[in-house]
Amino acid sequence: MEEIRSNFILDIIDEDLAANPDMKIHTRFPPEPNGYLHIGSAKAIWINSSIAKKYGGKFNLRYDDTNPSKEDVEYVNSIYEDLMWLGAEPTGGIFYGSDYFDKCYEFAVKLIKDGKAYVCDLTADEMREYRGTLTEAGKNSPYRDRSVEENLDLFERMKNGEFADGAKTLRAKIDMASPNINMRDPAIYRIVHTDHHRQGDKWCIYPLYDYAHPIQDALEGITHSLCSIEFENHRPLYNWVVENIGIENHPKQREFARLNVTHTVMSKRYLRELVEKGMVDGWDDPRMPTLCGLRRRGYTPSAIFDFVSRAGVAKAYSVVDYELLEHCIREELNQSAERRIAILKPIKVVVTNYPEDKVEYFEVSNNPQNPDAGTRRVAFTREIYIDSDDFAEVPPPKFFRMKPDGEVRLMGAYIVKCNEIIKNADGTVKEIHCTADLEAANGNPLDGRKIKGTIHWLSEKFAEDATVMLYDHLFTLEDVSDIPEGKGYGDYLNLDSVVRLDGCKIEPSLAAANKGDKFQFVRTGYFVKDTKHENTFNRIVGLKDSYVKK
Repeated sequence: MEEIRSNFILDIIDEDLAANPDMKIHTRFPPEPNGYLHIGSAKAIWINSSIAKKYGGKFNLRYDDTNPSKEDVEYVNSIYEDLMWLGAEPTGGIFYGSDYFDKCYEFAVKLIKDGKAYVCDLTADEMREYRGTLTEAGKNSPYRDRSVEENLDLFERMKNGEFADGAKTLRAKIDMASPNINMRDPAIYRIVHTDHHRQGDKWCIYPLYDYAHPIQDALEGITHSLCSIEFENHRPLYNWVVENIGIENHPKQREFARLNVTHTVMSKRYLRELVEKGMVDGWDDPRMPTLCGLRRRGYTPSAIFDFVSRAGVAKAYSVVDYELLEHCIREELNQSAERRIAILKPIKVVVTNYPEDKVEYFEVSNNPQNPDAGTRRVAFTREIYIDSDDFAEVPPPKFFRMKPDGEVRLMGAYIVKCNEIIKNADGTVKEIHCTADLEAANGNPLDGRKIKGTIHWLSEKFAEDATVMLYDHLFTLEDVSDIPEGKGYGDYLNLDSVVRLDGCKIEPSLAAANKGDKFQFVRTGYFVKDTKHENTFNRIVGLKDSYVKK
């Protein structure tokens, strides 16, 4: 895992350790199992797990399963799978918010007895009206002064299922005139008659996140509750809960800016909508920013953590260029991925002066960046494939690939000259006839003439068929958080975000590769063998790196 660099959170922890050298650092990652994790989640995972590792502490995974209407075991399992894939081992254990429902209820009763919580009959709309605004204080609920006995009775009856959803809430009694709206008697329990994925029908009241989360942190011995910046205004309520329920351990909540990436949506609600409406190929569609989508796309945990490390840890809002993520995986795969030949848009070439029954093998490097990767043999025969992009019947200026009467080098093999173009009835090119300089094996002309162009190729006899998927950004808008008024995410969906190429030609070793194996297709880009569809390769990223040029 990428080591965390100096940042303001580490400064806070260092100060805390200086004041209390015996403190054992304990962090947590608290995802709600209402969708799949995305690359923004990876930042929170990296920060919390790498900090625990840096200080020899513990890191918990805790599912925030306090909202049963949106949660599912499918998401629970996917979250664990993603953490294991990232290598972020929850060294402190795996927990569930629902593990603490009894304690949350017990503490709520304590708050009522202490005169610090009350049952309120206001509807959600009425509560918003009573809450006030940023410039106007709120008004006390007419139910705020119920007696302790009445509140205890009503809360017990709420738990026993006597009231309908939304009929009553339990609210903390704090200060309706507070300048922080989150402190204006927030609801801490609501009625939800929905079975829980782990608790079944035991409960019909559920604690809200702002109340449950500090209790969970305190009970688990968390020292630093690190969360995204939108919870900064919730920190006084976090502290109020811990201070008033009487737990000795008092975690410190601190906030960092969430990860925003160009051309990318991080809203799980909208990502779910894309899935449910069939606009993408599931949560693991390679265009999705989900970790399972990035995994299927061919991204690695090390590249993702390298990306979030380079993006940095700060409090200020920013949008990180997606090209930085591409740069990270490209940099890694350039060193590790073996090279293979794939012809994405094949066109047949007949080398007319080459024997029909002859098979010749040329040695090519598996990875020029890594000599230890060795070489492999590629078969050459009379009939080969080249990519149609490497041929121009009417070539533009400075076109150094195959063209009428022009010579071009076949990578690692012969120099060939285009002599004749055979066409179909509709005028499209059927095949190209060439002659080879058979004295120029490995592309070296004996007479010293200069050949400027080199193209890749495959023997027709030994090539296998494959499908190749070319992926692009899912959204056309660069900063998807800045949508113009009157527009929505759907207005910026990239209709050309995927191109499917059938009938591609690949080396036999690619056909035999395992799902998830990654390669560089020479002169084309980096690709991964798809994990869902047979003999399909997904483009991870192209060869060209524009990020470093900015």
